[in-house]
Amino acid sequence: MTPKFSVIIVNYNAGPLLQVAIDSLKAQTRSDFELILVDNASSDGSLDKLALAGLPDCKVLPQTANLGFAAGNNLAVEHAAGEWLVLLNPDAWAEPDWLDRIAAAIDTYPDVAQFASLQIDANDPSRLDGAGDAYLGFGFPWRGGFGHPVPETLAPSECFSPCGAGAVIKKASFDAVSGFDERFFCYCEDVDLGYRLRQRGGCCVFLPDARIHHVGSAVSGRTSEFTIYHGTRNRLALYLKNTPTPLLLATAPVHLALTLYLIVRACMTGRQAGMLKGLRDGLGLGFRCRSGQSWREVRPTASHAELATAMAWNPFTMSQRKVHLLPLKNVCSAEPAVQSMPGKIAAPVSPMAAISSRLRR
Repeated sequence: MTPKFSVIIVNYNAGPLLQVAIDSLKAQTRSDFELILVDNASSDGSLDKLALAGLPDCKVLPQTANLGFAAGNNLAVEHAAGEWLVLLNPDAWAEPDWLDRIAAAIDTYPDVAQFASLQIDANDPSRLDGAGDAYLGFGFPWRGGFGHPVPETLAPSECFSPCGAGAVIKKASFDAVSGFDERFFCYCEDVDLGYRLRQRGGCCVFLPDARIHHVGSAVSGRTSEFTIYHGTRNRLALYLKNTPTPLLLATAPVHLALTLYLIVRACMTGRQAGMLKGLRDGLGLGFRCRSGQSWREVRPTASHAELATAMAWNPFTMSQRKVHLLPLKNVCSAEPAVQSMPGKIAAPVSPMAAISSRLRR
């Protein structure tokens, strides 16, 4: 029988956390899924004693080199038989009803092609690891709500894109935009994919009841030079590659000012080397991406206003890593049953008015 879901794990030296992730899949309340495990040439013995018995179906694809998160997932999708792709980080584990909650959302929102899981900090369950990915219109993505207390109430809402640690994407839509851009290797490749899906007129629904627990940067480290370099490079490339020209021209001055602030802060903490190298390489990668057609085969159909309305426009929302969720629009087929949560869900605004307001401050 064809599985509904192809659950994909791309592993690189996740150690015992990988088994925890797999055990959480064994405990799922539904079994109509396959697991595709790509191992990017791990050297920590992650696969040596891996217990896979109890899974409905599993394909293990060991590699001889580290392909990165983007190419690793693309490889897995080539072997995927499910209608839906469900990504799970090797340093994350899912609650038993995770796939059930996702399946219910797919039925509720039949026109939606991507969903985001609620991510809880595995080290502190009272804290959020993320409530969907958010995107500041001036060119800075962040994981919504990272480090903030888990709200008592959250509604199904619209977020900019799903975080790759627990993303759900319709395979046909993934294929239509040629999957992840492998030039990103890792970091921001999930926001880039979500951005390109939005350019085709899609939205992303955040599912507060579809929960995973995420350690986060368990392999690369949050402040390592590797993380700073790739995060900086790919953030800039993402901005230059995808931003429509009118928005790019309108937002570039603020983007430059925020970048200068980040450089000064990096110098004060001794982390400027990775950032400066990332900015240099991100500039080149961004313009190469913008001038080429690879991973941009489909002509965008969403208007500039539609794209801008899905973004955040207050830099302090980004700097404080606040949750940024919008009430579901008609394109998402249904309104959320619950609207209350600590703090307010941001309402859609006129994009150019928002830009002008922020630039005047």
